[in-house]
Amino acid sequence: MTTTWQVLRFGLVGVVNTGTYYGLYLLLGLRLPYIAAHVVAFALSMVGSFFLTSYFTYRTRPTWKKFLLFPLTNAANFVITTVGVYVLVDLMGVDSRHAPLLAAAAAIPVTFLLSRTIMLGPDTTRTRESLTESTESTETVASK
Repeated sequence: MTTTWQVLRFGLVGVVNTGTYYGLYLLLGLRLPYIAAHVVAFALSMVGSFFLTSYFTYRTRPTWKKFLLFPLTNAANFVITTVGVYVLVDLMGVDSRHAPLLAAAAAIPVTFLLSRTIMLGPDTTRTRESLTESTESTETVASK
């Protein structure tokens, strides 16, 4: 799979994740205080995003290690967008209504690269086929 397809799938997962979060937030908000609804919806949508990112975006097997590292992508996104909003509004004079969208767009490449590294490891050229081949090679060596 090429990087272009990974980027497109990453974007699609982001759209689905945002919709999932918002739907859960609204549903949970019927019974929970808004902060609790936000936290629960955020956590549930992040779990869903992990599996979609693993299976759909990068076509790789999810592991506990990847699952535990995956929240770093959200943390990076939060830091980049927060700093970005500040820089755009306070230092560059951009309208505060537009700044979050610009900052979020700037965070996408970093979030993509971080999620790709978490899901595929440092060697980001691997595909599902190469992962299968390396597993088979390891099994062959181990059985000898």
